[in-house]
Amino acid sequence: MCGYFSIRFLSCARGLRDLFFPRRCVVCGRALAEEEADLCGACLSELPLTWQWDVVQNAAFERLARRFEVEAAAALIRFGAASDYRRILYGIKYGGRRALGRRMGTLLGSYLAGSRAFAGCQAVVPVPLHPLRRWKRGYNQSEEIARGVAAAMGIPLETALVRRSRHTKTQTRLRRTAREKNVQGAFQLDDRYAEALKRQGIRRLLVIDDVLTTGATLAACAQPLRVGGFHISCATIAFAD
Repeated sequence: MCGYFSIRFLSCARGLRDLFFPRRCVVCGRALAEEEADLCGACLSELPLTWQWDVVQNAAFERLARRFEVEAAAALIRFGAASDYRRILYGIKYGGRRALGRRMGTLLGSYLAGSRAFAGCQAVVPVPLHPLRRWKRGYNQSEEIARGVAAAMGIPLETALVRRSRHTKTQTRLRRTAREKNVQGAFQLDDRYAEALKRQGIRRLLVIDDVLTTGATLAACAQPLRVGGFHISCATIAFAD
């Protein structure tokens, strides 16, 4: 009986919350039903999925392969400048929607888990934020996404392997050449941690970021990992056309 009343109480509480403080879809702004989270059913069903995990030589792979030796690459969704689905990324990155980041990461990871191209990945590594930016934002959006990916794929999350050793400008409004210079040499490998992972037989890493635009950030993050003897695959929530 106690369990029944607890469930009823929580259901009523959620109903009152949604009545006075309605939760809204991050994409279209519609009020969410009780069973929905972050995205309404219509927007969720119409996600502009890339399906890049089903094709090795895809647009994400080609964009990154021009910069460094990458084993596999994929993004969950694609969008252009006018797409409402950009709001997912903005919500994760700037809107404090950590749970949305984990949910989208879980969805991405569920697709990667069934992909032959990503079958060899042994650990997930999020692109790190500089401590100052992490402190200002309160969290690392790539790490939240990576948590969902790692859980869905059933492989460990490694957050201490690589760190951001230099504070950089945000990449959002920088031109291509400026993006490259901005992140060049910004990441550093923890050599002792790397050796410990390799002693465990972990050499194939899946590096996670929020969005793939030019690939400059992922390339800069991959560089010390590759020098350290790791093989790199990459995945993001968004692919910018």
